[in-house]
Amino acid sequence: MNFNGILIGAAVFLCIGICHPITIKLEYHWGRKGWWAFFIAGLICAACSLFVQDYILSTILGAFAFSCFWGIHEVLAQEMRVLRGWFPENPARHDYYERRSKELGDVLTGSPSHKHLKEKTKK
Repeated sequence: MNFNGILIGAAVFLCIGICHPITIKLEYHWGRKGWWAFFIAGLICAACSLFVQDYILSTILGAFAFSCFWGIHEVLAQEMRVLRGWFPENPARHDYYERRSKELGDVLTGSPSHKHLKEKTKK
């Protein structure tokens, strides 16, 4: 019997499971500017996967690299979740969240932009 697929699948599941809480904590403490931490970790793991001789370990490193790359998107999405009130905001960064809420305006609520409606009525 060949357990390599099961082993790799479990490792990928673990990689995704590890990245999820890291994403939440990273956004909480550093905000969206913390995306670079996932980028660097992804680059390191991707480079290591090229040089590791064992194909199972190489595959796991590659999967973790791309989980980190996906984490970049999730850090940016996590900020939107915080702004919508789905996750707690860091009280030390309250002013930043207030400013971002004003910048994004109707994007957060999903309602049409008033600016967009005004432009349509002018034409």
